[in-house]
Amino acid sequence: MFEASDYLDFQQTEHLSLFEPGKHVWEALKQIEPYLQFRLNPGIHGQLIGKPFISDKVYIGEGTIVEPGAYILGPAWIGSNCRIRHGAYIRENVIVGNDCVLGNSCEFKNCVLFNGAQVPHFSYVGDSILGYKAHLGAGVICSNVRLDQKKVTVRGSTETIDTGLKKFAAIVGDKAEIGCNSVLNPGSMIGRNSTIFPGTIWIGTLEPGGVGRNRR
Repeated sequence: MFEASDYLDFQQTEHLSLFEPGKHVWEALKQIEPYLQFRLNPGIHGQLIGKPFISDKVYIGEGTIVEPGAYILGPAWIGSNCRIRHGAYIRENVIVGNDCVLGNSCEFKNCVLFNGAQVPHFSYVGDSILGYKAHLGAGVICSNVRLDQKKVTVRGSTETIDTGLKKFAAIVGDKAEIGCNSVLNPGSMIGRNSTIFPGTIWIGTLEPGGVGRNRR
């Protein structure tokens, strides 16, 4: 239950070693920093427009375009044929696959984006994993810390699991659609091909192909 293969297509990432068989998918969040520390080979192989800020701890793949006003602090590994738009803020320990969009006024920190993930406008993605072709509508927030500062838990069908993590927002499965201005609260587990309606305040687990919305 809650294994990475339940949510993510391993053929759509070059960073499979982040995920250990039999472990809960969120355990990969602990591996991002050491993975980049030992495997990152910095270099810029894409196209820079104007003068975006890029530190010396960043890899950018071929065909990726970085627009002016982007700020990439790193360590960060960004794949090929991505678009890093004006105003994107990429902080520490970020891994981005191929064909991704990281948009204006979006902030990223300690996260993994599989190939084709799109975060185009005004979002925060911290301590999260976005699957293949997952899409966050404008203004989606992946909230990674509980208000009471306690460790994040995940609600299963029969039990509540203590992740042991103080910072953990969401796992968003392959091809999931998160509507504009939604909030994914800490410990959100969003199944493949599921949909969350715009403006939803979500907490808990959404089954594959499910629909999440505010209760009325």
